[in-house]
Amino acid sequence: MSNPAEQNEVWITGVGLVSSLGADANEHAERFFSGAPVVPVVDETRYAPYSVHPLTELDFSKQIPKKSDQRQMELWQRIGVHAAGLALSDAGIAGHPDLLDQTHLVVAAGSGERDTKVDCEVLDKLGPRDDAALLAKEVLPSALRPTLFLAQLSNMLAGNISIVHNVTGSSRTFMGEEMAGLAAMENAFRRIAASQADVVLVGGALNAEREDLLLGYEIGHNLWRGPVRPVWERRDDGGGFSPGSMGAFVVLESAAHAEARGAKRYARLTAIETDRANREPGEVMHTLLQLLPRLNRESLAGPLLVLSGASGAEPATKEELVFLTRLAARDRVVAARAYGSLLGHGVEAHFPMGVALAALALEHKASLPPSGPADIEGPLSTPLEHVLVTGVGHWRGEGLALVEAIQ
Repeated sequence: MSNPAEQNEVWITGVGLVSSLGADANEHAERFFSGAPVVPVVDETRYAPYSVHPLTELDFSKQIPKKSDQRQMELWQRIGVHAAGLALSDAGIAGHPDLLDQTHLVVAAGSGERDTKVDCEVLDKLGPRDDAALLAKEVLPSALRPTLFLAQLSNMLAGNISIVHNVTGSSRTFMGEEMAGLAAMENAFRRIAASQADVVLVGGALNAEREDLLLGYEIGHNLWRGPVRPVWERRDDGGGFSPGSMGAFVVLESAAHAEARGAKRYARLTAIETDRANREPGEVMHTLLQLLPRLNRESLAGPLLVLSGASGAEPATKEELVFLTRLAARDRVVAARAYGSLLGHGVEAHFPMGVALAALALEHKASLPPSGPADIEGPLSTPLEHVLVTGVGHWRGEGLALVEAIQ
């Protein structure tokens, strides 16, 4: 690990968010920091017995003006391109070619949306026949997308962000569910800290309202069944997550570059550490405890808001709770908030969402409202200066990010 004293400061200068609770960062801030309870928006009937946090109504033409561009994207891409555009506008970069030329792009993406209609057509025709190879030759040539694939390619999200918003720096795409979001944020942070970039647009997107996605996760016994509960209250019934449609992008920028152009500043991203546990009993908690001192910040000794990326899947969520208990036992005030209880689980986009919400919390000097048991999500009355964001994948990937107020 490099010496933090030799690294560039990394600031968050733009936030672009869409979810079930809002169409931009301002709407999310109004929901979370007005002092009123936040009621999750959940659809419990469309995919029963599974629940989904559906995307709020969006006018995609505000960020994707060409209808032809919108038509060639599936919803997960439109969500991501829209959120990315919001972040660029918020950072004062949109519409400035000189800044867009310097802006690098890092995206956390899934494997794309399958063409369910074509899948069903193949299965229907295959029922009374045994010549699957011949059938594929009959159906697929007329049904395949221009990408020559039955699911949109992962790096098409980054490509469309570059095309629509004229982001012309380098582009990287990470795949691998929650670990992709962790890796994307870490990569962007470390490149700026090491003077390899001045500005990076980083984030991810998920369209949770997909039969193919729900099928895949349920085959692995990962989904929560029945009425939605806070993530902490699912462990006694086997656990599981409720997917949430969301797009979360932030603009990360070196402090010197941001100051030179007079950019708005939300917060400082001080450190990110990630790893992958063996997922033997106790390994998740052990890995998080190993990552914690690597953040190398004395500020963790003070009052701390923890934005937990806990999904509700077990045993990972139970082990993260043990980690939070150990953290609170170290003579510090710790208030946890599992934002997945309010927004659903965003898989690739979930950790970027946590970092974005941390920036908003520090800007408003307020904690997210509790949405779980009082013994876990207690009050935090002290001035908010530090936010720890946790990320624990439902199957793989652990990480911590420290976000702090800029004095």
